[in-house]
Amino acid sequence: MPKFEFCLPTVGKVVPAGPEWFHEIKFDGYRMRIERDGDRGGHDWTKRYPWIVESALKNRQTRFVIDGEAIVRGVDGYSDFNALHSGKHNAAVEMIAFDILAMDGDDLRDLPLSMRKTNLQRLLARRPEGIFVAEFEQGEIGPDLFRKACEFGFEGLVSKRSDRPYRGGRCPHWIKVKNRSHPAQHRVMEARAR
Repeated sequence: MPKFEFCLPTVGKVVPAGPEWFHEIKFDGYRMRIERDGDRGGHDWTKRYPWIVESALKNRQTRFVIDGEAIVRGVDGYSDFNALHSGKHNAAVEMIAFDILAMDGDDLRDLPLSMRKTNLQRLLARRPEGIFVAEFEQGEIGPDLFRKACEFGFEGLVSKRSDRPYRGGRCPHWIKVKNRSHPAQHRVMEARAR
């Protein structure tokens, strides 16, 4: 398999609202890529997160690359960054999958996001444990969804152009709008102050 580099969202102040945009809730976790039967570039977390590894190995497809977020769900069902960061709950870490870059030996990065999402759904269909497909909404609902995400205490929203390919590095077609009152904002400020 080729080398894969994360597509990184551009930080924005306004959630786009056109029909070509997909909107996903931003969970508070670690960005992660699963490369089954591929070169393990970056950090190898296979021993650390057994539930994700077990789920990947149970899949009937033996070659795929998934992009997502590793999280631990708190008692409220939302992601609990402190529980994830502590390392005390590694057996409960799961992945929220939001993109697929390769499957069955085919590089899917040139496909539009809408087609990649369809392939991701197909890959993870009827696989209820360990790796979950991120839910998303499309179109004009973006700003309203962002307000609700903030009300419920999520980290924010990532909006992505449904008609664009996946490209490594900073991308203007992925826009992340942050919930200013979320604890992740305070962690960023503390890190900058050090």
